[in-house]
Amino acid sequence: MEDTAADVPAALEAIGRVDAIPTLLKVLCEMTGTRCALVARVQGNTWTPCAVRDEIPLGLRPGLSLSLNDTLCSKGRRGGSPLVIERASIDLRYRSHPMTERYRIESYLSMPITLGNGEYFGNLLAMDRAPAKLAEPRIVSMFKHFAALIGSRLDDQQRQEQAHIALLDERAASELREQFIAILGHDLRNPLQAIYHGSDLLERKLPDSDLRIQATRIKTNARRMSLLIDDVLDFARGRLGGGIGLELTDVDNINAGLTTVVQELQDGQPGCTIIADISVSSPVRCDLGRLQQVAANLLGNALTHGDPDTAVEIRAHANATNLVLEVWNAGEPIPAESIGKIFEPFWRHSVSASRNGLGLGLHICSQIIRAHEGRISVTSTREHGTRFTAHLPLGTQPLPLAAHQRHQ
Repeated sequence: MEDTAADVPAALEAIGRVDAIPTLLKVLCEMTGTRCALVARVQGNTWTPCAVRDEIPLGLRPGLSLSLNDTLCSKGRRGGSPLVIERASIDLRYRSHPMTERYRIESYLSMPITLGNGEYFGNLLAMDRAPAKLAEPRIVSMFKHFAALIGSRLDDQQRQEQAHIALLDERAASELREQFIAILGHDLRNPLQAIYHGSDLLERKLPDSDLRIQATRIKTNARRMSLLIDDVLDFARGRLGGGIGLELTDVDNINAGLTTVVQELQDGQPGCTIIADISVSSPVRCDLGRLQQVAANLLGNALTHGDPDTAVEIRAHANATNLVLEVWNAGEPIPAESIGKIFEPFWRHSVSASRNGLGLGLHICSQIIRAHEGRISVTSTREHGTRFTAHLPLGTQPLPLAAHQRHQ
């Protein structure tokens, strides 16, 4: 708790929420024979009663602020040591003190209240205008335990308040996350679709070849932006929104789906050579769209970063338990120090001249494979090229959402 003026109402509220304090003050009065007991907050040079039991009465009330120099708390606030006065009128140190004179205090006991982090909060006090035997070890020990109890309850309150603030922050972050996903999924995608379809129409209708080329470029870049949005959406949902979503079905002919991906990429890059060996003879329980996304990402990555004069290879087959998908390319190997980071988000191929993309593709591939309860790995050397290999169980069942998150 900070020593600021705003802390006074906060301290009053905090002490007011400790239900046991009125009982503690009553017990202190009964056990010591004093008629006034209170909990005071000390902040800076101000002394403020927060809870008071006053049968004299002295006129002390919650919220009444006094200068610390006019109180006796400054004498017993350091080192956790109590201040005990049994006969102020004959004690040369205190008989002329402003507090003992103003309130005609004769007996006084003050015990510092310390929070769990070592911060000094204030004092637990008992006082009277009559003498009282307050120096007895049992009395001092009781004050010490009661002060520790109050400090502990204040600590509990702080933790609860921090947990509540964290919960509110998490709710706000969740709302912001949903807004972020909604903006990507709707507000940006819709204009891009309009740009894509408009450029597609211009590409087909424009008589001027130069203008058709420009329309084609617009169409290609709109498509690329849409794919980037897909990657960011998958990342946001996977890491922030609850995991990569799957719709598992039994796919009897996975070959057709993978062949379609190969053909689309080949059509998009006619100058490159893709060698496909896709021969899966077993049904595969998977999300076909997601598996096509993995194949497209791995194949596109190989075309981008591989040796342009060497064919890229994609193979798919089934063994007794798994679908095995492999994509290979020649070219500069992935540095050994980067292999362990390649599936992390925002990682990009540092040895390639191409810096396209956000570096999310391989991360999303790994999350899709893991959501299928599979695994993905990579090897890369100058002699043997770069090979990504994914294994997916043929009969996998959907993972619970929490399991998806654990894999992340």
